[in-house]
Amino acid sequence: MDFHLGFKIQFLLKLLSSGLPQTLWLGNNSAQNQAKCLALKSSLNLQNTTILDVAYVAANSTLKPLGPCVQADVHVNVPLCRVEFSTQTSATSAIRAEAWLPDEWYGRFLGIGNGGLGGCIYYDHLDYGSAMHFATVGSNNGHDGYAGLPFLGNEEVLNDFAFRSIHIEAVIGKQIVQAYYGRPHEKAYYLGCSTGGRQGMQTALKYPEDFDGILAGAPATNFNRLLHWMGMMARTVGAPNYTSSPSFIPPELWKLVAAEVLSQCDTLDGLRDGIITEPDVCNFRPEVLLCHSDSIKKCLSAPQVDALRKIYAPLYDEGKLLYPRSDPGSEGIHLGGETFSGPFPQITEEWFKYAVLNVTEFDFSEYGPKEGRLMDEVNPGGIATFEGDMSAFRDRGGKFLTYHGRVDSIIPSGNSKRVYDLVAHTLGMPSLDEFYRLFLVPGMAHCLGGPGASAFGQLVGSTNARNESSHNVLLALVEWVEAGRAPETITGIAEDGVERVHCRYPMRSVWDGAEFRCEQ
Repeated sequence: MDFHLGFKIQFLLKLLSSGLPQTLWLGNNSAQNQAKCLALKSSLNLQNTTILDVAYVAANSTLKPLGPCVQADVHVNVPLCRVEFSTQTSATSAIRAEAWLPDEWYGRFLGIGNGGLGGCIYYDHLDYGSAMHFATVGSNNGHDGYAGLPFLGNEEVLNDFAFRSIHIEAVIGKQIVQAYYGRPHEKAYYLGCSTGGRQGMQTALKYPEDFDGILAGAPATNFNRLLHWMGMMARTVGAPNYTSSPSFIPPELWKLVAAEVLSQCDTLDGLRDGIITEPDVCNFRPEVLLCHSDSIKKCLSAPQVDALRKIYAPLYDEGKLLYPRSDPGSEGIHLGGETFSGPFPQITEEWFKYAVLNVTEFDFSEYGPKEGRLMDEVNPGGIATFEGDMSAFRDRGGKFLTYHGRVDSIIPSGNSKRVYDLVAHTLGMPSLDEFYRLFLVPGMAHCLGGPGASAFGQLVGSTNARNESSHNVLLALVEWVEAGRAPETITGIAEDGVERVHCRYPMRSVWDGAEFRCEQ
C-alpha cells in the first residue's frame, strides 16, 4: 500500500473522531483559508520575531524567490499560506525564514536545510514539502547569498550558520503552525543535503528534541577537514596557479582518467554498466596512463600521475587520518566541480579567510597542512560536527536516515561511513539499526544526479521518484517514525527509468546475474 495514502486515510479517521473543525486540517474553503491566513499578519506575536509579510498563494501560482541567491521561479503546486518572518538571534544577527502552510495538512512539520556557505532559502524545497502536505519552514541560515563574507568580524552570524538557524526555524516555525491550524503538529521532520545534511546531524547532537525524524543527505560533517581536503586536493592539481603547474589535469584528460577507471573497475561487481558499485574495492592504477617516448594516444605526465595517486589516497597529516579518499568513478563529475578544476575552491578560500583568520586577504599558493591544523583549532562556531554521542536523540525515539552517493566528487562517501562507525563506537552499539540507517547509493553524485538510480524522493530534483515509501526516502522516514517500520532498502530510479535497490550499510549490493540484491 502507498504509505502516503495509508497515512492520509488513518489521519482522516483520527480527525473525524477528534471533534476538531475539519477546515483547520483539510482546507476546502479557499476564501475562509485566505482570511485566516491574512489574519496572521496582525495576530502573531512571537519572541524576537517580526512578521515581514503574509500572503495566501493559490495552487499553480509562480513565485519569484526573494534575496540575492540566483534561483529559478518556483511553481507552487498546492494552495497555501505563506508567512515571511525574521527572528533576531543576537544583538548583531538574525535569520530570515518562510513558513509554507498547505490547506491540506497531515499534521507534520518539515524543516529544510541549506547548502555550501549559503544563506539561501530553497524555495523549491518549500514547494516539495508543502506539496507533500507538510507545514514546511526554511531559513537563510543567518545571512543572504552564497558567499562567506558575512562571517567576517561577526561571530554571531557564524553561530547562526554553524548550529543555530535550524533550531530557530524549528522553534518559531512550530509556533506559527500551531497559530494557523489551531493545534500543534504531531511529528516533526527535517530534510537537507550537503551543508543541509551537516545541519541535520548537528541538530540531532545539539537539539535532539527539535525533530522526530531527520533525513540528512551527503552530510558535510567533519566540516573543517572537508574544506581542508578540498584545498589540499586543489593544491595537488596546481591551484591556485594551475596554468603553470605540471600536475594540472585539464578537462579532456579527466575524461581519459574517467574512462580508464571504469575500464579497470566497472566489472568488479560482475556487471558492465558504467557504475562502480563498491568504489572501496577499486584499486585504480593511474600509471597505465603514463606517457612514454612512443606514445601516440592521449596520456599523462609523471606529475599528473603522481597527483592522481594522491587524489585516490586518504589525506593524512603527521600520521593522522584527516579525510577519506576521492571515490573512483566520480571523475566525470569532477568536470563540473571546483575542487579539481584548477582554481582554489571558493568555499575553502572564503571559510578560511573570513571565518578562521578573520581577514580579507591570504595567499593561497602558501596553503598547506598547517592551515588545516589551524582550521581544526579555531573550529568557528563549533562547526566540525564530528561527534559520536547521539544518545539523547536515540533515547527520545528519534530516527536518523542518511544517504550518500558513491560518485560524489564534492564530499567523498567514505566520510559518511566514518561518521556511522564513529557513532557505533561511541555508543558501543555494533549495529545502529534501531535509530540510524545509512544508504550508500552507487552511481549517485552530490545529493542527486549521476549515472545511477539516484531519484528516490530525497530532494525536489529527484523528479521521477515514485510517491511511496519503498521509493521515496522522505516517506520511508515517516513510515519509520510513525509506523515503526524501518527501511531495509530504498529503490532508486535512473533517468532512463531503470530501478535499483539500494542497501542499508553495512549491507552490500551484489549482482547475482539477474539483479542486485543486498548481502552482509
